[in-house]
Amino acid sequence: MNTFGRKLTLTTFGESHGKALGCILDGVPAGLSIDEAFIQQELDRRKPGKSPLETGRKEEDRVEILSGTFEGVSTGTPIAMVIFNTNQKSKDYDSIKDLFRPGHADFTYYHKYGIRDYRGGGRSSARETAARVAGGAIAKLMLREIGIEIASGLCEVDGIRSEKLDFDYARRSRMMALDSDAEKRQEEAILQAKNDHDSVGGVVLTRATGLPIGLGEPLYYKLDAVLAEAMMGINAAKAVEIGDGIATTHLKGSQNNDPITPEGFVSNHAGGILGGISNGDALIIKTHFKPTPSIFQAQQTINTKGEAVTCELKGRHDPCVAIRGAVVCEAMTALVLADMVLLGMGSRMEHLTALYPDKSEDHRPRGN
Repeated sequence: MNTFGRKLTLTTFGESHGKALGCILDGVPAGLSIDEAFIQQELDRRKPGKSPLETGRKEEDRVEILSGTFEGVSTGTPIAMVIFNTNQKSKDYDSIKDLFRPGHADFTYYHKYGIRDYRGGGRSSARETAARVAGGAIAKLMLREIGIEIASGLCEVDGIRSEKLDFDYARRSRMMALDSDAEKRQEEAILQAKNDHDSVGGVVLTRATGLPIGLGEPLYYKLDAVLAEAMMGINAAKAVEIGDGIATTHLKGSQNNDPITPEGFVSNHAGGILGGISNGDALIIKTHFKPTPSIFQAQQTINTKGEAVTCELKGRHDPCVAIRGAVVCEAMTALVLADMVLLGMGSRMEHLTALYPDKSEDHRPRGN
């Protein structure tokens, strides 16, 4: 499946080394001001080649809106966007066209579809996430209209944890670091791995504020469940935590419960969600990314004939995919929340009657 969401749906298309990537975002209400500069700004945050901490592939990632807007405003029809690839080096992958790269989706894609697109991983490449960021940018514009803001940053790299969580600093940091004190050590770990032709993993912390109470659909479209699905759908993501997540398994109920006062919740172990529904507190998500599987060390593998061979990669790859993954986490959070906002509009009859007041007397068909 290449479509995500229920009321607000995002369908993406394209491959890493194909002509272009793109998306179709359907369900955006008419009348939303579409800030194209903001959409491009979001893509610029994710685009590759900005520093030695990222892949050397330099793509401008210029987005072009093809449909769904008129005079800078959404029309209510599907919004199509395209991003053309301009810096592919497919020849870098000629040497591995018949073998499976360890840690990649090559093996499973080939056995599922019987076709081997070896050019940078094809559809399974993290380059596909550029389309998600474009769609997520529009979802952010929609959420801002009702006061919801989303931010993210790296809270751990190679086991080096952040003690401070400064989202404003993360926006200025070239590696999206949340802690200026830990940033230098985290950066050194990434560069050391790069020099060793290796890679490291990281953890992204995403926060959404301004949420109303009531987002989420019990029982099978819970807010936390859909967020977990969205984050796990990002390339290289291996685990997701909501609120204190795994740490709550080491607590007693008396420690984990968030007391409620007339002023609000005393703590936020729940991460802003109770029973799959937002409780009005800050939404907290941690997404754990594995080390980038593309490393420049000889590795044992097999080819398409099942023969034992050695894999030696060329090309340009991120030594820590979590850095740019932070922007993708924001985009997926925005898409989920915007979808939930639209779904929530039908949760009460009073919402419907406010939108469609009773006009039966005025519009009743009259006989001759």
